[in-house]
Amino acid sequence: MIPLNWFLTLSAVLFLIGMLGFFIKRNIIALLLSVEIMLNAVNLTFVAFSSRNGHVSGQVFVFFVLVVAAAEAAVGLALVIAMFRNRETLNVDRSNLLKW
Repeated sequence: MIPLNWFLTLSAVLFLIGMLGFFIKRNIIALLLSVEIMLNAVNLTFVAFSSRNGHVSGQVFVFFVLVVAAAEAAVGLALVIAMFRNRETLNVDRSNLLKW
């Protein structure tokens, strides 16, 4: 059996990679992927703790997080397509859609 510390370390590394990608990248698609990596890191932590304690509640919560993440990805990609059609760029610094 793999120790819990390994899962927590992997989850922390994934979360840091996602946070680093979110703060460094300027492309909107890369930002959405970074958020998804962070969500998956949190899901890994929930599954590790729920399997360690023998409860199913963490795994059920992961299911709901995955549903919300899928909806977030669908809405986010629709917004990205709309922004690209209007501005012809996916750079966050060059977009000013919410400004008058």
